[in-house]
Amino acid sequence: MSDISHNNTSRGYSGISHNYIERPRYFCSFGGALSTLEALPDTIPILHAAGGCAGSIAWGQNGGSGLQVGGYCGGLAAPSSNVGEREVIFGGSERLAEQIRTTVEIMEGRLYVVITSCVTEIIGDDVQAVAAELRPGLRGPGGKEASLVFARTGGFKGNSYYGYDLVLSAIVRQFVAAPRKTRKRAVNVLGIVPYMDSFWRGNLEGLRKTLELLDLEVNTYFTEDDTLEGLRRSSEAALNIVASDLYGLEAAQTYRELYGIPYISVSLPVGPTASAKLLRETAAALDLDAATEALIEAQNRRYFRQLEPLTDCYHDAELQRYAVIIADVNYAVGLTRFLLDDLGWIPELVQFTEILSGEQQRGLLEKLGDGGRLVNPHIIFDTNSSEAGRYLSARYPRRERDLYTESLSPAFVIGSSLDRELALSLGVPHLSVSFPVSNRAVINRGYTGYGGGLTLTEDLLSAAVAGR
Repeated sequence: MSDISHNNTSRGYSGISHNYIERPRYFCSFGGALSTLEALPDTIPILHAAGGCAGSIAWGQNGGSGLQVGGYCGGLAAPSSNVGEREVIFGGSERLAEQIRTTVEIMEGRLYVVITSCVTEIIGDDVQAVAAELRPGLRGPGGKEASLVFARTGGFKGNSYYGYDLVLSAIVRQFVAAPRKTRKRAVNVLGIVPYMDSFWRGNLEGLRKTLELLDLEVNTYFTEDDTLEGLRRSSEAALNIVASDLYGLEAAQTYRELYGIPYISVSLPVGPTASAKLLRETAAALDLDAATEALIEAQNRRYFRQLEPLTDCYHDAELQRYAVIIADVNYAVGLTRFLLDDLGWIPELVQFTEILSGEQQRGLLEKLGDGGRLVNPHIIFDTNSSEAGRYLSARYPRRERDLYTESLSPAFVIGSSLDRELALSLGVPHLSVSFPVSNRAVINRGYTGYGGGLTLTEDLLSAAVAGR
């Protein structure tokens, strides 16, 4: 078990390297904005960027998202101004205007969104003026009415997750219509970043199914069941639900500022305990009737009945594990809580891989507090995921022929495809969940909600016995 003397905020290490980041788990804000737009229905991104940006994002970012490269106007097919030396010297506004006109003429869409890169932000192109000039009477192929939005997403502003907030906030300000009324059972779901969460489709579907248990009208923005009209009318929602401790909060605050929509923030809900918490907090925020507890009881009963046939094998084959979790904020918190609350595994080390402020670190430490348990994960804040092995070695020194030295066994590494090497060095199973996931093909698999907890249990136990 973990050393319970670490049950306070002093157990959080701030190991951020100030000179470089080895094996980063994200791209720039420009990349996050592009992946967000690629997932929105009837939306065409227009990149005001140098020629290499789209290619780097297509293979480096989307390729690391369960091989999800391409799509209509996605990947290498994204329209781009491809600015070069001439634009850097003389300005790229004219080139951007030309690219917008050409894209709207050729590419089928209803919403066109210009995003800026580091180069075009540094040279100071007036993207707002270009958009204002071209926006009136904008028509797409066949004369269909179209909308034009711009977002300043220069890569130096932050990581991919922040790019999601930047572009969504811009769309909320420039595209979302003023509410005609408030629909009392309508909610928007924020916090799942397309492609940076390789399981974004399945996770959004899992959230939708869970919230629909409360008879809600759920807008998740990015799935096959969502529409651009749903995004346009999202200002009519009674509540925004941010399924993250960090991502989507800025967009939710924009909704609150412009349209007065309140929001709640919950950790990524994986499995029955977190799903029940989501249902309770949503019902309380919307002041729904008292049937929520009966609904949760029925869902819990259904969940554990499906899990029951595995229980004898789980105990007899000793499938409980010490877990090493190396992940972004959503998965580091969501998976740790699931393993502790529902699966009965022991999270030994949890490493957060983003750059986080001191305040954010303290909030996450509180999220993973023991709550009276005897199990306390050793929590690390370090962007260099290759350091996980060093942290483990410090806690479990390898001493040959010493039968009385505590060892991390049996163990399991949950992280990204980059962490396979760590698992191999420890001689333990591994499952890629957090970005980048380049050793799994992902279509619509997801880990949120009740069904997602069962799916994750299947994947973990299958990996644990795969070598038998």
